[in-house]
Amino acid sequence: MVRPQNVSWGAGDWYVNMHAINVEHEGFAAQGAAWYTEAMYRASATLVRYLAAKYDIPLDRAHILGHDNVAGPTDDLTVAQHWDPGPYWDWDHYLALLKGVNGQADQATADRAGRGGRQVVTISPDFATNQPPVTDCSTGTCVTLPAQPTNFVYLHTAPSASAPLLSDPLLQPDGSPGTLVDSDWSDKAPTGASYALVGQRGGWTGIWYGGQVGWFSNPPGPGHTARFSGGTVVTPNPGLTLIPVYGSAFPEASAYPPAVPVPAIAPLSYTIPAGQRYVTNGQVPDDYYYAVTINSSLPDDHTVIPGQTVYHQISYNQRDFHVNANDVQVVTGP
Repeated sequence: MVRPQNVSWGAGDWYVNMHAINVEHEGFAAQGAAWYTEAMYRASATLVRYLAAKYDIPLDRAHILGHDNVAGPTDDLTVAQHWDPGPYWDWDHYLALLKGVNGQADQATADRAGRGGRQVVTISPDFATNQPPVTDCSTGTCVTLPAQPTNFVYLHTAPSASAPLLSDPLLQPDGSPGTLVDSDWSDKAPTGASYALVGQRGGWTGIWYGGQVGWFSNPPGPGHTARFSGGTVVTPNPGLTLIPVYGSAFPEASAYPPAVPVPAIAPLSYTIPAGQRYVTNGQVPDDYYYAVTINSSLPDDHTVIPGQTVYHQISYNQRDFHVNANDVQVVTGP
């Protein structure tokens, strides 16, 4: 147990730990509703609603994150990041509890109409009826899990159910397709995440996802799996063929006092090619909290080091990453 004003080691990313309040839940992601009971949802929502009010945290999916939305500061740590609470956590119900509203009423107010010139797509399948196949390989043998409600849509390389699933260069470095495995987040767009719209073909919607176009089934009518809205996106500046993506928003090396080791600020293997767009949640603090000992016995120990580099947080794939503001244009539209 850690007091909110202290830093817990919960997120697997020091930058996130610096700025977040981490809340752990007991359970096994592959077992879904066997662990995620109504008592857990309500107890968690009561705690988080209190903390959000106290610390002025917006009650939306850009600020209420799962561990599976957290980046890693390096390629290796991104691959090793946790993926809980996984595919069976009911985000719509949880957000409704946080807001103190009826879940059906909350969804009824969401814009599920046609595109209408809007440029942002928010993933929003009906949790109860959205039951795609999912496998689990945690025991060494892959098994198909029992059908149950899930919180994501599968992403394909083309607008067809027969097209390969999207792959990720870190998770599948050989370029092989994504899989149905619960821990494979290369091809799964989660409920509440927002992405820039590429286009629509028949009952399929294309989004920019991890440097590629991902297509998911989004039929008209009551079978909608997403909603459209306006929003703010970033795109590489004119003249840049591609730009880097970062796992943390740490300051530039010159910002650190001599006694403080400079953390890694190298870009990841992820990039954003020219013409692609990603939803941004705005600028994030550019700082680093240096803390080594309990009693601040080292020089500059327990010091917040601010920087001058401006970063934007983006919804890049299933996880949130960062881009340097000098590399992008910010576009707000309908």
